Amino acid sequence: MSHPPARPLPLRRRSRAAPAALAADVPAAAAAAEPGRTPLTPDSWVEAATAVLVDQGIDHVRVDVLAGQLGVTRGSFYWHFRDREDLLRRVLQAWSEQTTEQLTRRLATARTQPQEQLRDVISLPFRGRAAAKAARIELAIRAWARRDELARQAVDAADAARIGYHREIFAALGFAAADAEHRAFLLYGYEVAESLLHRQGTAAQRQARAAYVERLMLRPLGSAG
Repeated sequence: MSHPPARPLPLRRRSRAAPAALAADVPAAAAAAEPGRTPLTPDSWVEAATAVLVDQGIDHVRVDVLAGQLGVTRGSFYWHFRDREDLLRRVLQAWSEQTTEQLTRRLATARTQPQEQLRDVISLPFRGRAAAKAARIELAIRAWARRDELARQAVDAADAARIGYHREIFAALGFAAADAEHRAFLLYGYEVAESLLHRQGTAAQRQARAAYVERLMLRPLGSAG
């Protein structure tokens, strides 16, 4: 989800040359791709790094591990990234763009009525394999953020942007600013919990919870029933 787009993470300028220690044995053509192979893109490395992060944790996201999985030499990595830190920044940036900025734009433009937009964000944890994959990545990044400041900043920015989008929905529904703020936080907390606790309850029970949350979020304070 996304509200005001999250502030882009600062990226180091990519180097098109391999480090001096590798330059002698990694020609430019070999750095871009191994003989007979389709050239790898930066996205290929980011996707591979994300998969390792989910399956093995941040300590295993290393150049040698990724090169082995992709079947290329380490020199290919340095054609796209300055160093490991540059790759990690790109992993966080890709996660932020896909799960916050791009998702929020899609949600905001898919529906015109705020109540329909509310229903859409409540449904996010239930969107099949895509939701399950997103939850696994998010859990891995949040675990990383507990021990790394760069990841912590990315998570904080994503949370703030998503809550901001929720706040806009409640404001459009006519709730006062303070009320919209509180409801946005509570709804976002529910969505995170539903994503992480997806084994709690049957599919029918989870859908019933979602319907209950929708009614609760739409109900003014002090109303009966």
